Formats: sequence, C-alpha cells, structure tokens
Amino acid sequence: MVAYDGTDFSGFQVQPDQVTIQGEIEAALHRLTGETIQISGSGRTDAGVHARGQVFHFDTKSGIPLDKWRFVLNNQLPDSIVIRSVEEVSSEFHARFDVKVKEYRYCIDNGAVPDVFRHRYADHIRSPLDVEAMRQAARHLVGRHDFTSFCSAKTVVEDKVRTVYDVRVESEGQVIWVICRGNGFLYNMVRIIVGTLVEVGQGKRHPDELRTILLGRNRELAGKTAPAKGLTMWEVSYEE
Repeated sequence: MVAYDGTDFSGFQVQPDQVTIQGEIEAALHRLTGETIQISGSGRTDAGVHARGQVFHFDTKSGIPLDKWRFVLNNQLPDSIVIRSVEEVSSEFHARFDVKVKEYRYCIDNGAVPDVFRHRYADHIRSPLDVEAMRQAARHLVGRHDFTSFCSAKTVVEDKVRTVYDVRVESEGQVIWVICRGNGFLYNMVRIIVGTLVEVGQGKRHPDELRTILLGRNRELAGKTAPAKGLTMWEVSYEE
C-alpha cells in the first residue's frame, strides 16, 4: 500500500516525459533489483490527486526479504511517496481487477479564511455551504446507475454503469468531507459529483435535481469538475 501527495506529479500512470507516481516507484524498483518491473495499481489517479491507500502489485525475482521491502523502497522514493505496507500475494491477485470497494474522500475548506495547512489538500470555498441540502442531494446517487452525466466527456469506456454504495457529506469545523464508496468510478466522476453537490450547497440547484441529472445521461447537466487537489484515494478493499 502506498500513500502520496499528488501535487507535483502528473498523476499515477506513467506518461512520456512526465513525472508520475508509477514512474518513480518503477525507477526505485529498478535501482533495487536491476529488473525492469512494471507495477499495476488499483486505480489511476489524475494529476494533483492524492492517495492514502493506493494499492499496487508487481512480480520480482529479487531475494530482498519481505519484511525489508518497505524500508528499502522508502529509502529510494521522494518524501511525497511513502510505502505504508507490503505483503506477499498469490500469482492470481490483481490490484485493479480484484477490487471490491473503493473509497474516495474530497476535502472542502469552507472557512472565511483558508487553512494554510490544508491548501494542498482541500478546495477553499469561502461562502458558507448548506451541508444538509448537500446530504439530501447525495442520497440520489446511491445505488446502481448510469453515471454518464457525472463523468468527463473524455471518458473512453462505453459501460458507464457503476454501483455507488454510499455518498456521505460530513462537517468538521470549517472542513466539509464528501465521502464516496463504490465498486468503481469513472474518469473525473467523484470530482464532478463534488462540483455538483457544491452548487446545491450554494443554493444554485435543488437537491432533487441530482436525480434528473442522473436520468439525463448528459455531462452538460451536471456541475463543474471540482479541483484535483481536494481529492484523495482513501482506501481500497478486496473484500465485500
């Protein structure tokens, strides 16, 4: 399991001439083993998106003991990428295809004055948001739906049906968390959900509009895409 501050990276997935999380980890593995190793992640976070519980797997012939991997990898990685845990898995395991539940959390700093210690990890919205209205709107998203309206127009997958187990809006002081749990998410899906819920919180939309937006299956019906910096891949589970 790996955590990272995605601010200075062009996302998780390797890209030509770009600094990425995957690229940094694979380079570290090469320095340690001499092998050309390609890792497989549980998901691809975009540029600027963070992770607390990203999971990846890889194969190696290295003789490095299992209990040493975390230490030696962290010594090879920048401070913004931290290996939290390492375990041996069966050859059949796949970090992406075996995922049962993914949890993302979006952080909104809703104070009149932004918290300087959160500016890399939260979107600051100065005007007070109606959290209860956002909660009412979020309920419409729970269940199995076609989320065409809540994914980027650049999404290439044809099947846009996903099951969302929970969307919660929680308030802690001046911080508002939007917590989304589901079996998978489309490109920019969580950020578009958040952007739409924010418009509800600002009084620009009625909470019941979320159902109409879902049924419309049109990206233009939903709100803006929330900034990447507020989003964190929080947890990945391989059990129902």
